[in-house]
Amino acid sequence: MNPQKQAELQQHLDAIAKILYQEADPAELTTLEGIEKNVRAQAQKHVLPQLGGFFINAATDRHSGKQRTLTSILGKLTLTTAQAQQLQVKPRTRWSPYFSKCCALVSANASYQRAEEDLAMLTGVSISHSTLQRLVQREDWCEVDITEPIEELSLDGGMIRLRTEEGQPGQWREYKALNVHEHGGVAFFKDNPGLISWANDQTLAEEFTSLGDGHDGVWNIFDGIGTPEQRIEVLDWYHLIENAHKVPGTAAELSQIRALLWRGKTRQVIRYLRQERCRGSSGFINYLKHHSKRIIDYQAWQEAGHSIGSVRVESLVKQIGLRVKLPGAQWRGENVPKVLKHRCAYLNGDLVA
Repeated sequence: MNPQKQAELQQHLDAIAKILYQEADPAELTTLEGIEKNVRAQAQKHVLPQLGGFFINAATDRHSGKQRTLTSILGKLTLTTAQAQQLQVKPRTRWSPYFSKCCALVSANASYQRAEEDLAMLTGVSISHSTLQRLVQREDWCEVDITEPIEELSLDGGMIRLRTEEGQPGQWREYKALNVHEHGGVAFFKDNPGLISWANDQTLAEEFTSLGDGHDGVWNIFDGIGTPEQRIEVLDWYHLIENAHKVPGTAAELSQIRALLWRGKTRQVIRYLRQERCRGSSGFINYLKHHSKRIIDYQAWQEAGHSIGSVRVESLVKQIGLRVKLPGAQWRGENVPKVLKHRCAYLNGDLVA
């Protein structure tokens, strides 16, 4: 670009910047992060779509056809059917090709190497994967800050592969993840007392719900959180039904069992299984007896606005797994707590919200 064009461009940019600054919320301009977010948001709303539209019209020689609007990294772009065909945009899609690639990359992101490539594509800013790793390790990840009384908790476990001596296979060890509904989650590796202590340090409601699957390890931890008078233990509905379908009954029998369990009628289910002499039902009957106090009227509970499944903590474990279960990856035991803390802090941060 020659000096004359640069001067002309600068004049227009100064005018645009002045207008955008006047339209900005002053509360968002108190930090550099706020300025970055505000400028990008306004540019994608007011400036970049105009630039994109100009480029689209200038780069195409066919402008006929029905107009359509696409979501892109430039904001909302409008182009005709003929322009879309000429620019190799798939029919009936609502997203631009480049934005679709960005979505796919973020969805599959699981390593620093991939994050380096993703950031370069998504933001145009280059940063090496080794620098990314150092930034993460230097970060003082804050604890999850919960200011309101906790009303619902769900607990589950995940696996992480530990590094061993050279030539020896890695060892898989379990960590526990606790999700505080509507607030966030934490994870602890080989530190169940630490998890219990953390939960008890929070403000628990006079009555709070504990959601979990059928593993005794989950309920042993819940036994240490709060008091029996505070704690309402609820067996995950979906885990319950998963076990019910292990009974080799007919479709009609399974439907009847499901209907009774949905209303929390454990005794009737046991009686029904015995009367119908369902083969292979003894294991499920023992399961029902073991968790009878945790099987509630799920319909009434859900209608009252409460959760009936521990899907939130299962989602937390799955997202942690994206970071720690990389192909061939093994972790040093002393690094695991920091890795889990980093992942949970990230999940509860602005980037995910």
